[in-house]
Amino acid sequence: MLAAGLLLFGLLFRQLVTLLLAILITIVFAIPLAAAATRFERRGLPRPIGALLALLGGVAVVALLITLLVPTFIDQTDEFADAVPGIVDDLEGTYADVTGEDASDVGDRVQEFVEKWTDDPERLIGPITSIGLNVAGILGALVLILITAYYMAIRPEPLVDGLVNLFPPPRREHVRHVLDRVRRSWIGWMEGVLVDMLATFVLTFIGLSLIGLDFAIFFAVLSALLVVVPYFGAIAGAVPPVLFALTDSPGKALLTLGIYVLVQQIESNVTIPIVMSQRTRMHPAMIAIGVVVVGQLFGFVGLFVAVPILSLIVIATEEFWVKEIEAIDRERRVSKIELPGSGQLDDRDDHADQDEDHDQDLDDDPEAGQLHRGAPTR
Repeated sequence: MLAAGLLLFGLLFRQLVTLLLAILITIVFAIPLAAAATRFERRGLPRPIGALLALLGGVAVVALLITLLVPTFIDQTDEFADAVPGIVDDLEGTYADVTGEDASDVGDRVQEFVEKWTDDPERLIGPITSIGLNVAGILGALVLILITAYYMAIRPEPLVDGLVNLFPPPRREHVRHVLDRVRRSWIGWMEGVLVDMLATFVLTFIGLSLIGLDFAIFFAVLSALLVVVPYFGAIAGAVPPVLFALTDSPGKALLTLGIYVLVQQIESNVTIPIVMSQRTRMHPAMIAIGVVVVGQLFGFVGLFVAVPILSLIVIATEEFWVKEIEAIDRERRVSKIELPGSGQLDDRDDHADQDEDHDQDLDDDPEAGQLHRGAPTR
């Protein structure tokens, strides 16, 4: 039964993983909308209007950022795409110099790899078509998620009560406490992500501009977006600019790498421990290991919500397992504690006001013991 249950759970998990991620992302969006609606409600504004203002405000901020950054980002992306052939040629020469191989051999291998795709256009067109369909599906799913999150933020009580009612009545207050911990943890994670993205973009852009690296905005925006994936996003964001700087000179590549290492150190020692780890109550090492595990279970999209998933698992384990064990252990210890006034007389005690040595002397002398026990009490 156990093996069959585990097998069934594994099959259902693989089929429902996309749905579970969609539900989780919807809840993540709904939590800040509900918090904003509650604040507006305290000021006398109805919840539907407050949630709508929060949603429109968030969309407006995103639209403003897109208006300010995307045109420059797109221009630099086009320029970077046009420069890719020259960058590849420069990297071929650098790789040949480092390894001692002939540059023409390196170029031949690259050409053979490219010809595998150009000789069979379906191999190239297929992924491009899939990417286009995925983008359309993602945009449609995002609109549906925002609408659902809005309605969840207007009336969260029925959903919360329905989840709480699944538990026995004595445990429902505890479940509400757990849900409140999860809500505060997720809000803290979102605040930390926003602060981390802003700090990464500003520091990366300033550093790359100071060393004169082209496409600074392109690389800074890319690094800021990858911040959502803790630790590993910073590593992935550093690879393209370092390779691009290597086409200029090894010295500039080292400077670029130094900038990303400095930004990553600021992120690891300041932003994540103070802003994110303190709010989510998780050790940075646990976050790093958990991201890998969540990525294996939920795929690439799961990396962007890895921290909420980890915080949910940690809080649930602590509340429903660790604290339960500690409570049972405390009860066991209390039951073993001898209460005052009890147990003062044991099987060998003749008088409570006499010590054990006196009782032992009576046991060694039977006649004295009989006289002692038979003596009248005054």
